[in-house]
Amino acid sequence: MTAAWVAAARSFGVLLPERERLAEDPYGARFARTMPLFHRPRIARALFPRRAIVYMQLRTRAIDDVLREFVRGGGRQVVLLGAGFDCRALRFARELAGATVFEVDHPATQARKRAVLANDVGAKTEYVAWNFEERPVAELPAELAARGHDASKPTLTIWEGVTMYLRPRAIDDSVAAVATYSAPGSRLVFTYMERTLVENPTLRARAGAAIVGLVGEPFRFGFEPSELAGWLGARGFTLARDATMKELARELLGDEKLLSHEHGRHVATAVKV
Repeated sequence: MTAAWVAAARSFGVLLPERERLAEDPYGARFARTMPLFHRPRIARALFPRRAIVYMQLRTRAIDDVLREFVRGGGRQVVLLGAGFDCRALRFARELAGATVFEVDHPATQARKRAVLANDVGAKTEYVAWNFEERPVAELPAELAARGHDASKPTLTIWEGVTMYLRPRAIDDSVAAVATYSAPGSRLVFTYMERTLVENPTLRARAGAAIVGLVGEPFRFGFEPSELAGWLGARGFTLARDATMKELARELLGDEKLLSHEHGRHVATAVKV
């Protein structure tokens, strides 16, 4: 459900004023059509207010920029960890020519995605069906290698909209796996919520948490920003950037007030040492 919401919110960027359109995704709205809940106008208006669409434009653009920079630098391996309905292999088919995208996600989510996008052709993609409840993530580097991943060459791992749903042990294990298959100079870009937003949410945050909790995806984990660099350093990564949504709004739109309500949500990039 949340994967479909994210995909749809990306596509709905076309409804914003031109200056607020930061990322194009003509594919994402298809996933909303597979969710009957989104067909009810009153619910749809509540779930997709303008601020949510702006938020997704900023988050998407920030990660897209990391992808573009990685590819311009010669990177040819991209791992979407917990890929959901991410359509970057289609959206950046031209830029990713000669590259391989490894999409790692639950078999059911992945099957739905492949069915919806069956007639679309994008970058070379290896679909790695992975039930994280049944298979330890420590086995992921070997599985990627069996699919053609080369751990001696740089990899960009995109871990978007995932960390807040995991428990601390799963966070640790996942980053350890990324470190194992990432050559020096590889990048990890991920989104996260601040610990206080998870443990002591604002009224608005509580409403959002209640919605995702009802569909079986409660918020469980948050980082403390002041501790993030040390946490990553202990796991073989250097923190390159940690941007709040307000900072991204100021940088990309010239107006942080557009996301004045968004506290405690970040996009961070780390480099493998």
